[in-house]
Amino acid sequence: MLLPVIMAGGSGSRLWPLSRSHYPKQFLPLLNDKTMLQNTALRVQSETYSAPLIICGEEHRFTVAEQLRIGKIEHSGIILEPEGRNTAPAIALAALQAIKNGDDPLLLVLAADHAIQNQDAFLAAIDEAQQFASSGHLVTLGIVPQQPETGYGYIKMGSKLSQGQAKGFQVGQFREKPNLNTAKQYLASKEYLWNSGMFIFRASQYLEELKQYHPKILDACSQAMNNSSNDTDFIRPNKEKFIECPDDSIDYAIMEKTSNAVVIPMDCGWSDVGSWSALWDISSKDEQGNTLKGDVITHATTNCFIQSDSKLVATVGLHNLVVIESDDAIMVSSKNSVQDVKEIVTVLKQQQRPEAHTHRKVYRPWGHYDSIDQGARFQVKRIVVNPGNELSLQMHHHRAEHWIVVSGTAEVTKGDEVLLLSENESTYIPLGTKHRLKNPGAIPLEMIEVQSGSYLGEDDIVRFEDNYGRK
Repeated sequence: MLLPVIMAGGSGSRLWPLSRSHYPKQFLPLLNDKTMLQNTALRVQSETYSAPLIICGEEHRFTVAEQLRIGKIEHSGIILEPEGRNTAPAIALAALQAIKNGDDPLLLVLAADHAIQNQDAFLAAIDEAQQFASSGHLVTLGIVPQQPETGYGYIKMGSKLSQGQAKGFQVGQFREKPNLNTAKQYLASKEYLWNSGMFIFRASQYLEELKQYHPKILDACSQAMNNSSNDTDFIRPNKEKFIECPDDSIDYAIMEKTSNAVVIPMDCGWSDVGSWSALWDISSKDEQGNTLKGDVITHATTNCFIQSDSKLVATVGLHNLVVIESDDAIMVSSKNSVQDVKEIVTVLKQQQRPEAHTHRKVYRPWGHYDSIDQGARFQVKRIVVNPGNELSLQMHHHRAEHWIVVSGTAEVTKGDEVLLLSENESTYIPLGTKHRLKNPGAIPLEMIEVQSGSYLGEDDIVRFEDNYGRK
C-alpha cells in the first residue's frame, strides 16, 4: 500500500490578506468549495492508498482535524511538529511513524497547498514513480515547464532510466530559482523540469539515506518519536529532543547527495499557488480575462483578479491588477508585483499588527468567533459553537461579559449555577466569575457576546478545565 504523507505547514504570506500565519492558504477554499488541504487528501483517496498521514504545527492542529472531519476524510494520524525544521525532519517523523508497527510502506510525500488540474496525469506519474521506488530509488516528480518561471526551483534531467514499463531520468542537478534569462534557457533546452517538492520512496530507504548523509536529523527525529505521546488523533514527538534537530530541506539533506535519485516528468496542470497571479493563471475567467469572486462589479476592467469577502467591490478602468478585500484589510497590487506581497507582511510583523497573523474571524477547536465591533472599553463578538462542543471553564480579571443567544441552545455554567438559554435569552457574567459555555444541542449555537472592561485581550483568560489541552 502507498501511504500519502501530506505536509500542511507553512504560512503562505504571498497570499495575504486571505492567508495569515494562523490560518494559511492550505486551509482556504481557493479553487472550489473545498480547502487546499481537503483537495489534496481527496486527490489520493483510493483502495490502493492508505489513509493519509498529516504533518502540521501545534497551532494548526484543530484546524486540520476539523477540516478532515468536515470533508469526511479518513486519516492515519496527525503528527504535530514541535517547531518548524524544514522538510527533511518532517518527512523523517512520518517515515519513523510509518515503520512503527513493523510495516515499511512506500511514502507519497505531498504539500497540502498545491493545485493539480489533470488528476489522471497525476495518478499515472505516481504509478510510474512507484515502480522505481519499489526497487530502492528516491523519486521526485518534476513538472514539465510551460513558461520561463522564476518562482520555482528546477531539476536537470540526466540519463534516461527504465524500470519495467516505467520511464524516468536520473537526477542530473538541482538548480535554485533562476533569473528570467536563465529560466528562458532552461525552457529552450528541454532538459529541465520544475521542482514540485513531491516525492515517493520506501520509508526505510529514506531513513537509510538520512543515516548516511545527515545522521543528526535521523538521531534527533528518532529520539523525538521514541519519546512521543498520543492525544486522540494527534501524535506528539518529544519537543526537547526534536528542537535539537538541524533545519534542512530534503533537497539539500538527501536528494542532492544520493546516487539513487530519479525524476519522473509530469504534465498535470500543477501549481503551487504561490502568488495571486499564479491563482489567476489557473482560475476561470470572464470574456475580459477577469477572475471575479464575491460581490464584484467591473467596468472597463481587464485581466484582473478581484475578490470580495464582505463588501461590494467596484472597479473602473483597471488592468492587470489584483484586488483582494477581506474582513479587515484590502490589498491592491500589480500582477507583476504580487511576489512582493510578503514584504507587506514583514512590515505588519515589525509593527506588531494582528493582521499579519489572524483574521477578524478566528477558528477554535469548538467553533469560531468573529469580532464585529470594538471600542476603548468594549468588544462585540459573534460566537458559533459546534454541536456537542464546549469552551474551557475560565474566568477573566479585567472584563465582564453579556451573552445573548441568537439561535440554538446554550448550557451556561456561571459560578455554581448551571442554566439553559434558548433563542433571545441572555445572561451576564460578572468580572472574576468562573464560567463555561456549551452547546448541548444538535445544531450550531450562535450567540452575541458583549465584553466590557479595562482590558479585552485574548490573554486575559485563566483556564481551569479544557477539553483541548490548552493552558
